[in-house]
Amino acid sequence: MAVLIEAINIKRKTVFELENAPYACLDSDITTPTARGGQTLVRLKVRNLLTSAVFEKTFKASDKFKEPDLVLVPASYLYSDGDGSHFLDQESYETLTLDEGMMGNALDFLTEGAMIQLHKYNGNPIGLQLPMFVDLTVTYAEPAARGDFSSGSGTKMAKLETGLELRVPPFIKEGEKVRVTTETGEFSGRADKS
Repeated sequence: MAVLIEAINIKRKTVFELENAPYACLDSDITTPTARGGQTLVRLKVRNLLTSAVFEKTFKASDKFKEPDLVLVPASYLYSDGDGSHFLDQESYETLTLDEGMMGNALDFLTEGAMIQLHKYNGNPIGLQLPMFVDLTVTYAEPAARGDFSSGSGTKMAKLETGLELRVPPFIKEGEKVRVTTETGEFSGRADKS
């Protein structure tokens, strides 16, 4: 018997199944009526984990949803080609392929051999869960404009080994490793030297 989740218990980051697709809750808002006999409603902002579509939908507090057959498996990034991006499942050692639509902007943060978590729904790969931060090497950095150092402000463009371009502080040089936030694609600091 599948576990059922009531709409009123769905919080941020909860995953549930709706219309035979897995969804992740991004935000929930509970509305309790003031009139007697009124129904408590739950408005959810959800992301379809198959299509990445985000939308809001309202449910009755007592609506029930199945828990999806969704698992996270450790995988390493191998390479990308015309067929998609290929990963090695670290548990079964099989090669799993995600198409462009499932990848989103993940290639901006992946280097060969990078370890990630791969979502599998009903045994099939459907997407990735990137780490919060990744460390990438700067392959090109604009020269800092004179005066940027003294004022302590200002940024310059840099290109990373994956092709991602972002703004960095003026003291960052080519060949340095920087830490990037995967959610926003923004500079987060110098990478730890280890």
